[in-house]
Amino acid sequence: MSNSREVRLAVDLGASSGRVLAASLDDRSIELEEVHRFSNGPLHIGKRLHWDSLALWSHIELGLTKAAATYGSRIQSVGVDTWGVDYMLLDKHDDIVGPAFCYRDPRTNGMFDKAFARLSRRDIFSETGLQFMEINTAYQLLAMREEGSPLLDIAEHFLMTPDFFHWLLTGEKSNERTNASTTQLLRPQDGKWSTRILKAFEIPEKLFLPCVQSGTMLGPIKKDVAQRTGLHSVQTIIPATHDTAAAIVAVPASEFAPAKPRWCYISSGTWSLMGVELASPNLTDKCSELNFTNEGGVQGSTRLLKNISGLWPYQQCRAAWQRQNQEYSWSQLTAMAAVAKPLQSFFDPNDPSLVAPENMVAAIQQLYRKHQQPILEGPGSIARSALESLVMRYRMCLDSLEELLGYRIETIHIVGGGVQNELLCQMTADATKRPVIAGPVEATALGNIVTQCLGNGRLQDIAAAREWIRRSCDIQQYHPKESNAWDEAYARFAKLMS
Repeated sequence: MSNSREVRLAVDLGASSGRVLAASLDDRSIELEEVHRFSNGPLHIGKRLHWDSLALWSHIELGLTKAAATYGSRIQSVGVDTWGVDYMLLDKHDDIVGPAFCYRDPRTNGMFDKAFARLSRRDIFSETGLQFMEINTAYQLLAMREEGSPLLDIAEHFLMTPDFFHWLLTGEKSNERTNASTTQLLRPQDGKWSTRILKAFEIPEKLFLPCVQSGTMLGPIKKDVAQRTGLHSVQTIIPATHDTAAAIVAVPASEFAPAKPRWCYISSGTWSLMGVELASPNLTDKCSELNFTNEGGVQGSTRLLKNISGLWPYQQCRAAWQRQNQEYSWSQLTAMAAVAKPLQSFFDPNDPSLVAPENMVAAIQQLYRKHQQPILEGPGSIARSALESLVMRYRMCLDSLEELLGYRIETIHIVGGGVQNELLCQMTADATKRPVIAGPVEATALGNIVTQCLGNGRLQDIAAAREWIRRSCDIQQYHPKESNAWDEAYARFAKLMS
């Protein structure tokens, strides 16, 4: 990195790892450098599944300290993005109330029945426009109420995970819109909390602040944090705090939130989020029937999308083999998958049995048995099946998205860590019969950085941000081939899903 360029910091927390990255900027390009990487993952504490939020904060401070030592006074701002739906509660003394529950904790199992007894499914969708997933914040909070937990009555403040870390940085509390929109408690029409749902679920309205937009200047880093890290005179600018919202900003498209987008995106990582960028929410009965979601995007846009359980099964298969002392790098595993026999057995990546199994390989093999398919053995075959099953879900989602929009999507943009799996990108092109534009890999961090720059006027608009990213990043294209075999296989997959 040039020693004369300004620097902005992105704290990017994912479900399996976290990072502090430095972006060196000038008027032509962005250069990213990883300052500090650390592992993350839920912890089993008694019968619960928690995030170790205090360890995450310790790592964030360490990463900021390393950044200060390297870049010094060139650092202008910092912002945090994370996954969605999870939260922290604070009491009237600003002390933490209870643990940081993980969305995979089983306390929300069966919570739909409890919720719909209080407010109908139709009414909840009309209020929020969100897809129904038991991991959503609404059902996490309802589970606390149904269990008779006292925590909701002790709490005074509700902060989504990135809001919590922004509060630790600045002492200022906020609820940022893109992450708040994942709760199934926010109205997409006006960005306000749904008092109707909060009352029905007996969730205190006082917990929630009016939502702020990405790009909001939250304030300088607190003096004690500055003293510990060496980051003096650095502003905290709220980015698009939901990692998918940040990633979508970094899609290298030539337009922003058009009336009829002809491209869709896949933000590919542990989760895959597939959808389109719209100017306003789609609250039709068809949207509810197809279980698509209207999540908040930057500058008031809407991310009409569906959640797919991404590379989670693939990642957890590798973890299962590691526990058996079978060590495979990601490149080794992909190479074995590439030469395995194609299109043999499939499973639904979103099957509830795959949410948090003790052994992912065994859980997948049980699904093969359930659907009377060949029981695949060996890492290469099972890894290929995991990738193929994910791609089948992409094609099914694309079909539903086109049904919802009423026209054909011409191009698929893939951004995020999954871009590094070239086999997955080519399979996506083959299965969907659409060209795939893959990149950038670091979409979330880049989206975090450019929304900081939009917030302080460093960038004029999204079009300028995307042009900046196109100049700075390696973008690959994949063209469809061998699609006939995928048609036959997709028919088998669709039958399995029905």
